[in-house]
Amino acid sequence: MTAANGPSGGRRFSAPQDHFLDIFKEAISKNKKWAYDYRTKNPELMGTLAKGQKPQILWIGCSDSRLPETTVLDLKPGDVFVHRNVANIVYPGDLSSAAVIEYAVNALEVKHIVLCGHTGCGGIGAALGNKHIGLIDAWLMPLRNLRYRLHDELEAMKPEERIPRLARENVLQGVEVLKENPNVLRAQLEGRVQVHGILYDVATGELEELDTTTSDAELDKMRRAFKVEA
Repeated sequence: MTAANGPSGGRRFSAPQDHFLDIFKEAISKNKKWAYDYRTKNPELMGTLAKGQKPQILWIGCSDSRLPETTVLDLKPGDVFVHRNVANIVYPGDLSSAAVIEYAVNALEVKHIVLCGHTGCGGIGAALGNKHIGLIDAWLMPLRNLRYRLHDELEAMKPEERIPRLARENVLQGVEVLKENPNVLRAQLEGRVQVHGILYDVATGELEELDTTTSDAELDKMRRAFKVEA
């Protein structure tokens, strides 16, 4: 850690640049070994992947570094198509996730869409607080709306119980948004895709599948309300 004069004459501290460069160089070096070992153990896989991808799962998760989807699912490169954002928020107006979903369902023809939240989520924690952060405040509005809806329940909980509770509700709400997406709804009605909601426990590494079952009657109402034709 080095010190230097700040713009107002005060002292400011910055980490040595070499520290960050060493981490990056180490990662690049490890990639060489990983690639060699992986090609050795899976001699046909890399050649297959070079020709294209055919993942069976679309994973929508949080940007959190502690939740590497392929690792926690114990799957291989090419098995999971991925979209991640802060707090795994899904809402209809997000063009980024909408484009990913459309491509995954219509072009890649994935069989499963998985929305994954997790314990200890910083985005959830921010939405439960009242501190101005910046641009992300607008992104977290769907979570604040959930917090408003669950106000009495959350206030009755211990502070450490609130993040898991809101994280769970965020997944359940996101699943509903996914099921209402015209591309997803069409694929559901045709029996081509299933939508799942799960919660990852950072402390144990285990996934919990949430109940996101939709009855035939509910699916029919969704068809009438949200299905659109070309």
